[in-house]
Order: sequence, then structure tokens, then C-alpha cells
Amino acid sequence: MKVGPYHIPVLLEPAVAGILTRSDGVYVDVTFGGGGHSAAILERLSEGGHLYSFDQDADALENAQAETFKEHKEQFTFVRSNFRYLRNWMRYYGVGQIDGLMADLGVSSHHFDTEGRGFSFRFNAPLDMRMNQQGGQTAADLVNTADATTLTRIFRFYGELRQANRLADAIVRERAKAEIKTTGQLADILSPLCVREHERKELTKVFQALRIEVNHEMDALQEMLMAAIGLLAPGGRLVVLSYHSIEDRIVKNLMRAGNLEGNVEHDFYGRTNAPLIPIGKPITPSAEEQEANPRSRSAKLRIAMKAEE
Repeated sequence: MKVGPYHIPVLLEPAVAGILTRSDGVYVDVTFGGGGHSAAILERLSEGGHLYSFDQDADALENAQAETFKEHKEQFTFVRSNFRYLRNWMRYYGVGQIDGLMADLGVSSHHFDTEGRGFSFRFNAPLDMRMNQQGGQTAADLVNTADATTLTRIFRFYGELRQANRLADAIVRERAKAEIKTTGQLADILSPLCVREHERKELTKVFQALRIEVNHEMDALQEMLMAAIGLLAPGGRLVVLSYHSIEDRIVKNLMRAGNLEGNVEHDFYGRTNAPLIPIGKPITPSAEEQEANPRSRSAKLRIAMKAEE
């Protein structure tokens, strides 16, 4: 299966097995990336089945031109868009219900390995971090304009960093001397505040927090998940791969309670009143997969089914 040049799909078999309920169904992959999951879904579709794959990244658009997808052009539609607009695009294509949706959240290893994208402090590159580079605020814009209170909130909530206020204060202090333009500058400013043994881990959390804020990832995730509930046909599957606790908490709450807060409601007979039914326990990669694909080490796969109406 020849797809994108850089992507190693995480938990490929359980994810694809989890989403497919019928070979002639309509499915959505809202995180196309390198195309690994999408290609595997397409290979299992029969005549009449169709896959819509979303991605806002220009690199993903290039991957969608691979031979695998050309061979299935009658069954495959690539949507160059943020998945938060899922409902609008399905309406545009005249799709009222889908049989399954999968999301592989977070950032691919390709983004971290591409120097010019600014996702990693391994390279001294422009502080960008945008998934869609056609417009919008960059990470440099954010660190040079946000006040200390805003930066503290970002680092505490999205990075779960205890010293969030100290990191924010350091940025505000140093940007008064010179604009922070590169990943190297930011790392140099914050490294002295990190515990030496955990410096790499703490800097990773800082960059993660900024990336989430720049791309409005949590807002987009919540909007997409609520749209998915409305689109799924009875018995349809929602399959989500998450990589950190914030994402996973949102997904777990939605699958368990049908709302983002996790507030479980019960009917007159004490039965859970929720649109989704979780299937099994969360699936994590084997030791062998974690060794072969470091990105998979923090992955957690959750699967739920739309309840019968």
C-alpha cells in the first residue's frame, strides 16, 4: 500500500476494524495526514462505498494525489478544510448520514521533522506552528502579543505546566528587549526555567500548548465531535485516536455521556441517556508498535457506536 511519503499510521488495524460496519457505507476520515488510515479504509470498501477525507494542510493535499487514491477516485473525496467544518461540507456534498468517522488527533511526525514549520525546538526555525499556512496567527504572533495572564492560561491548561506563570513572565520580559521570532530564541529563553532532568519534556509541553492555541485545536475538536454525533447513522461508529489527556478527556466525556462536560443523564428506568455507546476499553499500542513508531507511545484509541433511535 503506497501512500504518503512520511506517515506511519497508529493502531491501523483496530482503528479500521472499529470504523467499518458495512463495506458499501459512507465514511469520513477527518485527519487524512499521510493517508495511511484512509487508504486502508478504501481498500475494504465495496462498490457503493465512499470515503470523505479532511485535512487543511498543503502537504496532505499532495499525499492525496498518490496512486492509491487515484485508483479509488470514484469512492474517494478529499476535502481541503479544517474538520470543524464537517457539518457544512457534508451538507455541501448532500450527505445526511454517515456510517463511521475516525479522527487521528494531534500532529504527525512529519510536522515535527519538517524544519520550516516551527513545531519543534530541535531546529532553529521560524516560530510558525500553523497547520494551515495560508493565514492566521502564528506562534510568533502569539508569544509577542499575548499578555502574561493569557500565556499563563495557555501553558497551564494545554501544557499542564506547574510553572506556567514563570514561563509567561519570562517571555513578556524578554520580548520587551527583542521580538521572539524563532524556535531557538524561545527555547533559549525558557530552558533556564526548566528542571534540568526534565528540560526536554517541559519544552515539549510549552510547544504543544502554543500549537494547540495557534490552531484552536480544542475548539475545533469539540465542534467536530458534536457534528459527528448528528451525522452518524444508528449503529454507526466513532473512532478516535488521542495523544494527551486533554483530548482524551473530551473524547471520553462525549462517548460516555453525550456531552463535553461528562455529565451523565439517566432516563426514568435509570438507563444512561446518551447518543453513543462506548465499545470495549480504550486500546493502546503494543510494545512492538511503540518501538517501531515513537508517535504511538501515548496513543489511546476509543470506539463508540451511535445508539439506535
